[in-house]
Amino acid sequence: MNQKYYLRCKNYILFLTFWSAVLFCIALVVGSLSAFFLHALDFVSNLREGDPSIIYFLPIAGFVIGWIYYRYGSKANQGNNLLLEEIHSPNSIIPIRMAPFVLFGTLVTHLFGGSAGREGTAVQMGGSIAHQVVRFFPFAQKEHQSLIIFGMSAGFAAVFGTPIAAAIFSIEVIQIGAYRWKLFLPSLMIAWLSHEVCLFWNVKHSLFPEVLFVWDEMIFLSIILLAVSSGIIAKVFTKLLYFLSKLAQNLIKYPPFRPFVGGLVLVILFLSGVGLEYYGLGVNTIQNAFTETLPNETFLWKLLLTSITIGFGFKGGEVTPLFFIGAALGNMFSQIDPTFLTLFVSVGFISVFAGATNTPLACAIMGMELFGFQCGLLFLLVTQISYILSGHTSIYSSQIIAKKKWLHSRSDIGKKISDLSK
Repeated sequence: MNQKYYLRCKNYILFLTFWSAVLFCIALVVGSLSAFFLHALDFVSNLREGDPSIIYFLPIAGFVIGWIYYRYGSKANQGNNLLLEEIHSPNSIIPIRMAPFVLFGTLVTHLFGGSAGREGTAVQMGGSIAHQVVRFFPFAQKEHQSLIIFGMSAGFAAVFGTPIAAAIFSIEVIQIGAYRWKLFLPSLMIAWLSHEVCLFWNVKHSLFPEVLFVWDEMIFLSIILLAVSSGIIAKVFTKLLYFLSKLAQNLIKYPPFRPFVGGLVLVILFLSGVGLEYYGLGVNTIQNAFTETLPNETFLWKLLLTSITIGFGFKGGEVTPLFFIGAALGNMFSQIDPTFLTLFVSVGFISVFAGATNTPLACAIMGMELFGFQCGLLFLLVTQISYILSGHTSIYSSQIIAKKKWLHSRSDIGKKISDLSK
C-alpha cells in the first residue's frame, strides 16, 4: 500500500513538474515575442503618424500581404479560426509559419494605415507556438487542445495586460455558452507568466481611469440601453464583416487582389476627408473618449473602416477596433449626463467586445481589471445583455453553439457560426 502511494505521489510530482516547465517555456517565448510585437507596433504606428501620406501605399501593402499568404500561407490564412478548428477536431499540428506570417502582416497593415487590432496576432502567435511542443513529446488529443488554449491565453494576456480575463477568454471563446473550467488554473498561470515576461521587456500598457458608479435610476436605465445598443452594433459589425469578406471572394477571384482593392477603398475614403484617427490601431482616440466629447459618428466610421480592412484580407485583430467602437458609442451616450462619462465609455468598451466575441464573462473581468472592481456587478450585467442581443453571430466563425442564448432558437445548438451565416 505504501509502495503504491509512493509511486502515485512520484508520478503526480513528475506530471506537475513537466507541465510547469512546459507552461513556463511557452510563456517565456510568447511573452517575449508579444513584447517585440508591441514595441514594433508602436514603432510603425509612429512612422505612419509622422507621415500620413504613407497611407497612399496601402493598396500595394495589401497586395504584398495577400500574395505572401496566397503563395506560402497555406492553412495559416484561416487565422484564429484555425486555432478553434484544431481545438474542436485536432488532426494536424498548427503550422509554425502562422506566427511570423501574422506578425509581418499585422505590422505592414498598421504601418500603412489599415484599421485593425492586435489581439488576433497575439492569439495566433501564442496558439501556434504552444502547439509546436507536440513535435517533441507524445501528447494525447486532449493535451493538443489544451496546449493551443494555453498559448491563446498567453498571447492575449501579454498584449492586453489582463491575465485573469485572458485565462477566461481562452476557455470561453471555444464554444458559446460552455466553459472548460478544468483548464482555468493552468491558463491563469501561463497568462500571468506571459504578462510578467512582457512587462520585463518594458512594455507599457494603456492606463485607464478607475470607474465609479453612484446609483441613479436614469443613469442605470441609460446604461442598460447602451448595453442593448452594444449588442446590436456588435451584430451589425459581424454581419458587415462577413458580407464584405464574401463579396470580396465572389468578385475578386485572385486572392492577393482582395486586400489591394480594400486598400484602394480605404485610400479613397482618406482622400474624401475621413480622419486619420480612424486608421491604424486608434488607441489615442480610445483614451480621449474617457476625457472629451467625440463626434457622434465616430463609432460608425471605425466600424466601417475595420470591416473593410479585415473583410478584404488585411491582417491583425478585431478586438482593439471593437474597444474603439464601444468606447465611442459609450461616449455618445454620455451626453445624457456628462458627469458619468467614464462609466458610459467603460461600459461601451467591454460590451461591444462581449457581443462580437460571445465572451461575456471574460469581458466583464477585463472591465474589472482595467477600470477597477467598483462596477463589477454592473459589468457582469451589461456584457450579458450585449451577449444575448448580438444573437448567434461572432467574429470567430468557427465557434460552436453549445447552449442556446435566451430569445434564440434551440435548433442552432451544435452548429458552427459559419454554418449559420451561409
